[in-house]
Amino acid sequence: MQKAQIIKFLIEKLQFRNESIKKLIDFENLVLNFNKKYNLISKSTEKTLFYRHILDSAQLVKYINFEKEGVLADLGSGGGFPGIILAIYNKNANFHVKLFEKSPVKRMFLNEVRSKLDVKVQILSDYRVNDISSNYIVSRAFKKLPVLLDISREKNKKPHKLIILKGKSAQEEINKASQTNLFKYRIENSITDKESGILIFNIEKK
Repeated sequence: MQKAQIIKFLIEKLQFRNESIKKLIDFENLVLNFNKKYNLISKSTEKTLFYRHILDSAQLVKYINFEKEGVLADLGSGGGFPGIILAIYNKNANFHVKLFEKSPVKRMFLNEVRSKLDVKVQILSDYRVNDISSNYIVSRAFKKLPVLLDISREKNKKPHKLIILKGKSAQEEINKASQTNLFKYRIENSITDKESGILIFNIEKK
């Protein structure tokens, strides 16, 4: 898909507003500029950034209810994928997005994005020393599934959805993770890669 096609898809299929599209384009420019000096994304994906990173992140809006009051935590946010994309989409003042990123350099970038694009996010250094307490936990290219399940179960006090963007290893990781039989989950197809999957777990709390 070309950039114009992706933008049309974001507007028509995922209901991104025109003002959000403008922020996504500005965000793309910020990523590319920062990437000249620091490694936010692979150099090989710079020319397909809108498809490989922005659309890949944006597809998660289908699985999140932004209409209700809530909190979303992005673990290992990196360059803001998917957290910044979801925050740009969100227009509910009572729905909050928290970005957890350990790298000081990447937090510096996220702070720049927050300031320049007026994106409503909270930027935190480490999920291990902060309160996750969220209705949704999202993750892209962060840690292996068993680790994410442990974090989700131990660090989040609320019933929540754990939404994980996974590559070709999605089904394999499901098969290997013994804890998966403790939770209700499903695998959705990724719209950016037919071999990738989106793992969605419903984590109940007693």
